[in-house]
Amino acid sequence: ARLLKLLVVPALVAARCPFGGEGPLPGGHPVKVGRRGVAQAGFAEAVAKLDIDAVKEDLNELFTKSQEHWPADFGNYAPFFLRLAWHSSGSYRISDGRGGSEGGHQRFDPERSWADNTNLDKARALLMPIKVKYGLGLSWGDLIVLAGTTAIESMGGPVLGFCAGRVDAVGNADTVALGPSAVQQALYPCAVNGTCKTPLGSTTVGLIYLNPEGPLGEPHPAGSAKDIRDSFGRMAVNDSETIALIGGGHAFGKTHGRRLPRGRGRVADGGSREPVAWQMRHGKGKDAFTSGFEFQWTPEPLKWDNVYFKQLQDLEWEKYKGPADHWQWRIKNASPEQQKLGMLTSDVALTVDPEYKKLVEAWAKDQAPFDNAFAHAWYKIATRDMGPVTRCVGKHVPPAQEFQYPLPAPAAKLADFDEVRAKIKKVLTTSSSVLPADVYDGKPNYGPLFVRLAWSCASTFRQTDWLGGCNGARLRFSPQKEWPANVALDKTLLVLKPIKDAFGEGLSWADLIVLAGNAAVEAAGGRAMKFCGGRTDASDGKGSQYLAPRLSGATMDSVALKNEMEIMGLSLREWTALMGAHSLGQMHKTRSGYEGAWTSDPTKLSNEYFRELLLEEWEEHSVQDTKLLQYKAKGKELYMLKPDLALRLDPELSAIAQEYASDNDLFLSEFAAAWTRMMNADRFDGPTGNVCDKAVEKPADAAPLVILM
Repeated sequence: ARLLKLLVVPALVAARCPFGGEGPLPGGHPVKVGRRGVAQAGFAEAVAKLDIDAVKEDLNELFTKSQEHWPADFGNYAPFFLRLAWHSSGSYRISDGRGGSEGGHQRFDPERSWADNTNLDKARALLMPIKVKYGLGLSWGDLIVLAGTTAIESMGGPVLGFCAGRVDAVGNADTVALGPSAVQQALYPCAVNGTCKTPLGSTTVGLIYLNPEGPLGEPHPAGSAKDIRDSFGRMAVNDSETIALIGGGHAFGKTHGRRLPRGRGRVADGGSREPVAWQMRHGKGKDAFTSGFEFQWTPEPLKWDNVYFKQLQDLEWEKYKGPADHWQWRIKNASPEQQKLGMLTSDVALTVDPEYKKLVEAWAKDQAPFDNAFAHAWYKIATRDMGPVTRCVGKHVPPAQEFQYPLPAPAAKLADFDEVRAKIKKVLTTSSSVLPADVYDGKPNYGPLFVRLAWSCASTFRQTDWLGGCNGARLRFSPQKEWPANVALDKTLLVLKPIKDAFGEGLSWADLIVLAGNAAVEAAGGRAMKFCGGRTDASDGKGSQYLAPRLSGATMDSVALKNEMEIMGLSLREWTALMGAHSLGQMHKTRSGYEGAWTSDPTKLSNEYFRELLLEEWEEHSVQDTKLLQYKAKGKELYMLKPDLALRLDPELSAIAQEYASDNDLFLSEFAAAWTRMMNADRFDGPTGNVCDKAVEKPADAAPLVILM
């Protein structure tokens, strides 16, 4: 075997151990890849049978039964559970879809130890009897959100509905990247906490969205307003939704920071690092220390109203240091009754930002639009990580919302897909004037382009929040059609358009794209794959703005590659198998900026890709004109990209590549399974089901592919 020769190769891994160790990761250190939404057997049936109204009755009874071990403020736990649900759901970030309430991740570090989640272990403990009572059908994710939603209702607040079906995780693999953790520092470093940028969800790691005292703890309302818009935008929340959520949340309850704690330590529930007050009498009730602020926002903290906005608009507020030495705000020249009221810098900020101030003034005058905005905003932030409405269960599910990017129903009569497949196979080797085909051995061949088209359509899928996938065929619209990775795919669609026109409404673009990819794989020697039709087409590209490719031909860092696998829900084997599609076609300088073919026969799907990758000696190659760096086999016209070389340099991926290099049948079988799973990944049927399950045997496990041609 020839040894790999690289003149300048960046470190494959430059990170700290993701499992808690310190120091740099050694080359090839394993990075855990989780798969979200894998439920305990029987969960889907159990949640479908769950009596949600009975759970709500139990919650309402719990709210007003204050318990000695953790007394309820004002004799009612409802604000406490609203905070629990908000801090669980508010961890969601649109950048990679991580966070949110699905998985019930607040039970695990790092989230359970966030400063913003102090004392929420008490809220979960109060809910434990209800969780135990209803068992498998009531997940922690659902219970937390339902507790918050029911709390709002119990205090007179508006709600839109409830989507059940969140699948609980068994650990923190899905959300350890939220930080603080070595994984977060490796993937999304933040040099100064308080100034963190996207893709992190908060300006301050360990807080839900920003420092309520103000930027870096300074009471500057104007600066806080900028942080608010920035951090809420990272949750895909607009201005009106932001003000509705803040005003609605702060209509209730109080903060806790009556006196400065003299010590902090570990709680006695198994080693949580949640900041807690110690040596402060009993540290509960009036002595409870949570955020370090001490006040209630409104005179009636158990009543839904718009008084929060009226106070912001009508009263003059001044900053001062509270009893725990935190900056907070009080009413200037307050009456005795007003002295218990207060605001955060992030509240006062709403009066100095022009757009926020308009909403404050409007909702101070008229509560009805505030009610409507809050009901929709709450449902959105609590449900965003559940994906399309087809994953929701229960009679309280409202109609599909805009943030769920609903699709039309399938046609009443679908096309005969065998006929469609036959037409595709004819087109594969018939050159079209709209986009000349690559020619191999004197014959035109669109197969590699059809594979690239199908992959580009499906590979937007992410399991973190169930967005993306080929259902909807949104790559026909902006912004996907302008992505650099999708160059020439608009013309590839024109090559297929005569087939689409021939079958009319019975053949969606989404089905045609996936079937074209399948047919191309099969024509190239791949295994025959069952096709599951019934996809429909979106009317626009909404939602795609969050799904732009994060990998490119320049990506070699295995931490970044494996992070992408986790986002997409693919295993190391699936990633490696799918990379084998690089045995098809060639790269084009006018499209990707790279050049050349990976294998000697670009029309055949085989394990040659892995054999060449592992056995050839590779040297750096700068592409003339584009100056992009790729790799060329010494003495041969074969080319690779950095993601290809990562398969050879990473020990885990290399071990799998070696298996495929030695066994073509194994590669073809596992490629077909991984390909089929990704093409069908977005065909949801409830929280855990897939409408294609009966048509396609699911592979044992699953990661992303960069196809550049």
